Amino acid sequence: MSEQVAGGSETQQRYNPAEIEPKWQARWDADPGLYAADRHDSGRPKFYCLEMLPYPSGQLHMGHVRNYSIGDALARFMWMQGYNVLHPMGWDAFGLPAENAALKNNTPPREWTLSNIAAMRKQMARIGFSYDWANEVTTCLPEYYRWNQWFFLKMFEHGLAYRKKSKVNWCPDCQTVLANEQVINGRCWRHDDTLVEQKDLTQWFLRITQYADELLNGLEKLEGWPEKVRTMQRNWIGRSEGTLVDFALEDAAGAGADQCPAITVFTTRVDTIFGATSIQIAPEHAVAKRFSEQDAVLAGQVDKMIAEQKAARESGDVGAIEKHGVSTGRLAINPFNGERVPIWVANYILADYGSGAIMSVPAHDERDFEFAAKYGLEVRRVIVPDVHGEELPPLPYLDEDASVLMNSGAWSGQSCREAQAAMGKHAKENKFGEPTVTYRLKDWGVSRQRYWGTPIPMVYCRNGHQGVEADGVVALPESALPVLLPEQVEITQQGGSPLGRLAGFVDTTCPVCGGPARRETDTMDTFVDSSWYFYRYTDAKNATAPFDSAKANYWFPIDQYIGGVEHAILHLIYSRFWTKVMRDLGLIENDEPATRLFTQGMVIKDGAKMSKSKGNVVSPDDMIARYGADSTRMYALFAAPPDRDLDWQEEGVAGISRFLGRVYRLTIKYAEQIRGTATGRGKQGAAGQALLRKLHQTIAKITQDFSGRWHFNTCIAAIMELVNTILDHEAAMDSGEVSAATVAEVFRTLTLLLAPFAAFLAAELWEQIGGEGAVFRVAWPVADAELARENEVEIPVQINGKLASVIKLAAGSDEEIIKAAALADPRIQARLEGRTLVKVIVVPAKLVNLVVK
Repeated sequence: MSEQVAGGSETQQRYNPAEIEPKWQARWDADPGLYAADRHDSGRPKFYCLEMLPYPSGQLHMGHVRNYSIGDALARFMWMQGYNVLHPMGWDAFGLPAENAALKNNTPPREWTLSNIAAMRKQMARIGFSYDWANEVTTCLPEYYRWNQWFFLKMFEHGLAYRKKSKVNWCPDCQTVLANEQVINGRCWRHDDTLVEQKDLTQWFLRITQYADELLNGLEKLEGWPEKVRTMQRNWIGRSEGTLVDFALEDAAGAGADQCPAITVFTTRVDTIFGATSIQIAPEHAVAKRFSEQDAVLAGQVDKMIAEQKAARESGDVGAIEKHGVSTGRLAINPFNGERVPIWVANYILADYGSGAIMSVPAHDERDFEFAAKYGLEVRRVIVPDVHGEELPPLPYLDEDASVLMNSGAWSGQSCREAQAAMGKHAKENKFGEPTVTYRLKDWGVSRQRYWGTPIPMVYCRNGHQGVEADGVVALPESALPVLLPEQVEITQQGGSPLGRLAGFVDTTCPVCGGPARRETDTMDTFVDSSWYFYRYTDAKNATAPFDSAKANYWFPIDQYIGGVEHAILHLIYSRFWTKVMRDLGLIENDEPATRLFTQGMVIKDGAKMSKSKGNVVSPDDMIARYGADSTRMYALFAAPPDRDLDWQEEGVAGISRFLGRVYRLTIKYAEQIRGTATGRGKQGAAGQALLRKLHQTIAKITQDFSGRWHFNTCIAAIMELVNTILDHEAAMDSGEVSAATVAEVFRTLTLLLAPFAAFLAAELWEQIGGEGAVFRVAWPVADAELARENEVEIPVQINGKLASVIKLAAGSDEEIIKAAALADPRIQARLEGRTLVKVIVVPAKLVNLVVK
């Protein structure tokens, strides 16, 4: 399967991936069990290798190729290490783009999606990825999404799914609700130029906050995850320990308690409460609304602040809002000292953050200090350094680790930490507060006003029945699943969910009383689909359960998960939550979905991430047509460490293609000799020793990199160095100076080392040299430490820490020999002339440092 060209005295064969690669892909396609994992009860050690599943947009891009090439190389390596490998692929197939395509092309979302899947599956096959397609998962098919509905019912049954009215994020382009995690800098995660709006809607939520502590604490066990991802999740969960304190209200005249409820504040610094000189509440706080009903001027000012907050939220810049407020003319009572403090409405206090109210302590908080300075509010020092006789520090003074209280009643003189515990206890005992923990993490809003998503399996009984009021929520029985998406739907992106306009879908009967009912017309957030898909891979054809627990317990946790860091908050935190819910339902035993997580860098071209909008997308199909799939994949692994951004250069792909051509030429040249040579190793001359030394050094390096750093770029560089060594000794091999057995060992091993990176070429060469079976099912070579040992080593010699010379010595030379050789080196002797040698430091085989004066 190659072209022949005349070259010198012999006929050479030219590497032609356009012939080699389709040949092998056809063979692989004809063997459906080629990449199949053994049964879960096989007794073999398992390795679950997984790349994040793609959205079926219709075309792979080089970012996909890089991601999947990393996983493919690892899967092939682990097969060669003898593991039972599960390496599946599927499609995150619900979502907005399908609806947009339906509008643009008048193509039903299902048809558009399945067509794209077929196209991308064909691309993946042409690139040669080693997926077990028997376990393929497509999330938009009923056999998958019925289990989304089943999980929803289970969560509803256990109080983890509930419905409430709340202020939600609304994308005017998507015409749907977004979870907090899907709002990035005030903009939609899908439309980075679209400002998100705020709306009050009744939505379905999943109670992820019930697992907040476990999600946070579990991060400490995820040592195989990047620290960056763990830090992002810690910050998103946002755990704060503090105290809730109730400030009772007093009317403006001081004549008695107002009818409004007390204002509850959350503070992490209850030790500063004697320094509170005002209370500040959010414009949308219930107390602000009550006061506004009684004061038209205040109402106008509060409405203005609500509008400012809305604009700031939509621009994604709430933190940068110019801070101002207005006094309500009302007072609140500090329960610790009975002091009356003024109540202000402030535009930077958010109703949905904490309790929507703060106590303002200007002396010990920067923001409160600025606010007090602006409005002339009292600044009262109540915390000082725990050092006597020193001048007091300027305000605001924030330290709490080496400080004590002053002007704080019975707690004066206590350390801040001591006082925080004691004052929290005092608040609880006197029933005006309690120690508590708050989280930035909010419950996951999963309702979407879209068509192309999983229908929520709930109905509303129109007349009601015992225990359920009219239009009350009723869960469907499991026997009613799946609730199917209608296929003939008019999509307008206006007027809410398209499902609401389909009487045949909406009108149904109550499963409890048999009376008229209406279906829920919202669909589930598509992140529901991707929160558990990797469990379905273990048992993708199961029609009676999401998966067989025995199979999932064998394969989980995932040994290596690979994807972009942009999923750190969305997919990765949701999937951790889903795993814990499934564990508590008794479906699985593991606490976390993946032991190791790898986040690959982006593919950059012309200084920017590849994207259609920037016009800098490189098609894998074009690269494969010019250079072949092996060259395209190998360049994606070679051009940069996999965790760094890759600056795409087509010349680099051409360079890899030329390198693979050299490998092909050399191997084919000796193929007939290799086929007729038995394994074994006799006495070696210098050339044979040099080849074997480089060969086993390369085995050791690549094996180590696969086991740890994953610097595939240096693995491929090591293979290139090995090929250069082979080229240097080509004449010796031709003359017979290198034994036939050594030549055979070198090329057989070279082919195996290439197998994870250039699967098509490795398969072809393995066949040409007489190898049996699939090359990636052959045992990975083992480095021989004796053969890899250098005969000579180069040792740098420094003078006062600066390089002065390099000496060559026999490997294993002892310290005295190294010292003597360094001092005998002519360049060192010249540099030492007229100077005093104070000390000689020898690090055997590594370094000599001469200390002189």
